Amino acid sequence: MSTPAVRFDAGNVYRRYLSSVTLHGLASAKTCGLGPSDLHLLNILELAGAMTPGEIVTRTGLTTGPTTRLIDRLEAAGYVRRTPAPDDRRKVIVEPVAQPAALDETMAPARRRIGDLMRRYTPEQLAVLFDYFERATEAYQETNDELRATGN
Repeated sequence: MSTPAVRFDAGNVYRRYLSSVTLHGLASAKTCGLGPSDLHLLNILELAGAMTPGEIVTRTGLTTGPTTRLIDRLEAAGYVRRTPAPDDRRKVIVEPVAQPAALDETMAPARRRIGDLMRRYTPEQLAVLFDYFERATEAYQETNDELRATGN
């Protein structure tokens, strides 16, 4: 079985894709009056569920001081709340309680465009795309864990 030919500019295409996704997230956060870390943490909490500030430190790569200020900002805005951990009242759990009202509206045009794009693919092509998304997510998460373990 031969290896399929890869575009000579595949790396640049992929980097432009990742850059556009990142820039869209930054612009969306700004439009909603959030900082990039604010929106990132809201996304993490929505996907992974409530967690301790220590787990947030690990997930975001921030140190404890900026993490505390980030949680304070989101709590003051009404997006998260701190509750005592059920197994240890000395610990707190940070849980999501709301999303910025303008977030869905802000992201709707991109979601619509991506939806239109996805409808152009066959079910088989979509299966390959989503297989890639899942595997790439794992690869990035493993690499992030390795980078954190080395202290970089």
